[in-house]
Amino acid sequence: MKTKITAILLLFILILTAGFGCKRVDKATQEAMEPISLEYWRVFDGPDAFDEIIANYNAIHPSITITYKKLRYDEYEEELLNALAEDRGPDIFSIHNTWMKKYENKLAPLPAEITLAYPVTKGTVKKEIVPELRTTRSLSVKDLKDRFTDTVYYDTVFDDNQIYGLPLSVDTLALYYNRDLLNNAGITDIPQYWNRDFQKDIKKLTKHDNRYGIIQSGVALGGSDNIQRFSDILSVLMMQNGSVMITETGQIMFHAVPPNSLDNNYNPGLEALRFYTDFSNPSKEVYCWEEGLNDSLEMFISGNLALMFSYSYNLPIIKARSPKLNFSVAKLPQIEGNSLDINFANYWIEVVSKKSAHSAEAWDFVQFVTSVDQARIYLNKTDKPTALRALINEQTEEDPELGIFAKQILTAKSWYKGKNPTAMEAIMGEMIDDLVAGRVELKTAINLAASKVQQTIQ
Repeated sequence: MKTKITAILLLFILILTAGFGCKRVDKATQEAMEPISLEYWRVFDGPDAFDEIIANYNAIHPSITITYKKLRYDEYEEELLNALAEDRGPDIFSIHNTWMKKYENKLAPLPAEITLAYPVTKGTVKKEIVPELRTTRSLSVKDLKDRFTDTVYYDTVFDDNQIYGLPLSVDTLALYYNRDLLNNAGITDIPQYWNRDFQKDIKKLTKHDNRYGIIQSGVALGGSDNIQRFSDILSVLMMQNGSVMITETGQIMFHAVPPNSLDNNYNPGLEALRFYTDFSNPSKEVYCWEEGLNDSLEMFISGNLALMFSYSYNLPIIKARSPKLNFSVAKLPQIEGNSLDINFANYWIEVVSKKSAHSAEAWDFVQFVTSVDQARIYLNKTDKPTALRALINEQTEEDPELGIFAKQILTAKSWYKGKNPTAMEAIMGEMIDDLVAGRVELKTAINLAASKVQQTIQ
């Protein structure tokens, strides 16, 4: 089928370029109709997620062939970096939002305008398709702010005020909860705040055994390696509490008193870390997590974890592995009394290689695939939350469960975690482990972690 479509496209190109010749098509248009091929690399999504979108693009630009390649996540970045270094890399590829600064010198910015050939039907009696050269204005920074969630602007617009990528989706941390466990504990209201009521609920939802320790956990908080995305959870707690994770000049601040603070003795990052690790402290009433427990997702799927914080990509995994599990999703809890919600963003961005011989065409496709109509096709096929403001209400109405994640994108934030985000996570994990084990004091732990993360920034 794919071979047949390719043959038809090549025939169409031949008709357009050869059929009119020099009589009907000027030299610039003929050159613009020369066949080119663009390679597109991503992770997670198979070709079926893009087949329809690519076909729609080929209907407008039949001379441009898009070759899509899906790679395994555990091999993706190494293969990508090697390919780019050896000049055999893709024209378009996808990178995590926390990788943007690391890849800055490898990316081509969005040009202000793009000139391409378009097939146009002309004639009244005898209609014929004639290629026409058109110059279109690209997305501006203002357009980006108007169409996408705010976090996209902060992640994709660099110091030169140019756009370096566009997302298809933005995921956010949300609260997964086991309905049966909450019902059994007599809890009628889903936690909305990190307050005393939340702590009381955790105590009710946690069960201890003298021999086996914790056999049912109220919430996956307090640990590191056995809690999926623990660094994101701790980060958003710090941010909600008022931490400036990193300044515009690249200074790590989550361990310090914020600028212009009215209370010089209050350290929001330190207090958030204290709150987080209390759930792994046997001397605290909220003690519900320990090193020997299974992975948080495994605990939730098995029905032994009441509350878990995670992203939308775990929805199909839980449903497939435990179809009878009675669970739902709710908004991420906030700090009671705060005037503004703060959520946490986690997403991938479509970018264009600086080494691409056809960066203008590549960027044209990126703008096409992230437009409302085409993004809708992608989102419907992949069941992911939108990155576009225009689709939030639509997605919420059509899929209230997925809409929980989509609603939060307007208040979702992230932060630059240095040139090695994996190292940053390891540093935060070590900070948590040392604190829980009693090897260091709270202030020492957070100061040491901040200085280590600062080194990855530099």
